[in-house]
Amino acid sequence: MATIDELISSIEVEREAEEKRESKARAEIKLQIETAQREGRSNLTAEEDARAEELFTAIEASKAAQDGIRTKLARAVKVKAEEAESEARSREVRDTGVKAPKYDQVARVGNEERTYHAGNDPDGSGFLRDVCRQFLNTDPGATQRLARHMQEERVERAQYFERAAGDAVSSAFGGLVVPQYLVELTAPATAAMRPLADLCVKHTLPASGMTVTVPTITTATSAALQATQLTAVSATSIADTDLTLNVQTAAGSQNVSRQAIDRGVGVDSVVLNDLFNRYNTVLDSTLINQATNGLSAIAASTLGAFPATAPTGALLYPKILAAASGVEAQCLNMATPTHAVMHSRRWYWLAKEMTNTWPLINSSGIPTQAAGTLDGGSSYNNGARGLLPNGLVVIVDNSIPTNVSANQDEIYIVPRSECHLWELAGQPAFIRAEQPNAATLGVLLVVYGYFAYTFNRYGSGSMQKIGGAGLTTPTF
Repeated sequence: MATIDELISSIEVEREAEEKRESKARAEIKLQIETAQREGRSNLTAEEDARAEELFTAIEASKAAQDGIRTKLARAVKVKAEEAESEARSREVRDTGVKAPKYDQVARVGNEERTYHAGNDPDGSGFLRDVCRQFLNTDPGATQRLARHMQEERVERAQYFERAAGDAVSSAFGGLVVPQYLVELTAPATAAMRPLADLCVKHTLPASGMTVTVPTITTATSAALQATQLTAVSATSIADTDLTLNVQTAAGSQNVSRQAIDRGVGVDSVVLNDLFNRYNTVLDSTLINQATNGLSAIAASTLGAFPATAPTGALLYPKILAAASGVEAQCLNMATPTHAVMHSRRWYWLAKEMTNTWPLINSSGIPTQAAGTLDGGSSYNNGARGLLPNGLVVIVDNSIPTNVSANQDEIYIVPRSECHLWELAGQPAFIRAEQPNAATLGVLLVVYGYFAYTFNRYGSGSMQKIGGAGLTTPTF
């Protein structure tokens, strides 16, 4: 069931759509009149007049719809205010003389201590153990703690609670929201992880729907020199096309035995950490390697292959500059090439290359005699690794395959402002436990989350890649 905030958001989206529909109709009428004036006509043509009548009818219908939407929105806002007032009254403390219940008999909300937090369950083993035991033998204590945890999530992170699959507050616990501190805790763990995903511009995934729509201008307006005085000037109708992005689900599962839960040491945290790692890794790999929409598929490769004959860093650098030039030529003032994304083996190969020639033009702060700089405080999946002579920031990402055309890898030159990722903050947000293996004393744990992405707002040329036989397994 949708929350009042989600209802208000959907009404506002509905209102914006009607306002846009009215605005487009008015713009088309204005364009008809301006066209007639430029052509010296005092009247519209029969076809234009008929179209104008349709547009006026559409405007009136849109205005009527907006009136209804505004009324609906006002009611929803009023309900939200009443709920907030009711909740505020429910939080008022009155001394009734009744002894307060014990700590473990009430839900922790507001500023009270959470059921699971970094102080009492630092690695998440208690949370996961409760999940498993509740499903294995309906442990009353585990059920009570999980119910208290989900009540806390309802108050503090309602948007995640509503997305948990199944009836989250029943004894079945169809879907559980993972405590936020555990999501943050597991981010640095060992795996290819998500360097490119963390580079992307972040957006909040819409509250509902399985697609994200991004309007893009496909036909621009025009301007030209006027041939002579009082002659028609250039006029091209602007047009947009919706870029539709699919909302995808990344998930991982693990069957855990009761013996491992009851008798194992640290098994719970190992399983949870590893499931989170696999989730982050598959999301990042999808951004790079997915057919049609992944970075490798989108990026243009019009530079000619990097040759295999005695490849050197000095020979590769001009290809990097050519790729950056291609990005700028495609995006112009809308985006600037900012990052070079490469496999760790390519970064270390570049770092070992020696040269006795220096670039003619270096970025500010990079020593003239250097072929780039290393960020000494950086490590894998922890931001930039260094700078190239032209100022491109290097991101190392081992989700880049090393078997492209046999044993080659690719280098991507990208503008960060055109790398877009939609997801919910703190994902993967949910964990689900099921009992397909109850007869063998097993519990199936599933971690999952939703995301959408695009690198293609300005066409394939806005991302560039470098490949070729010269990018085979490096020698040191």
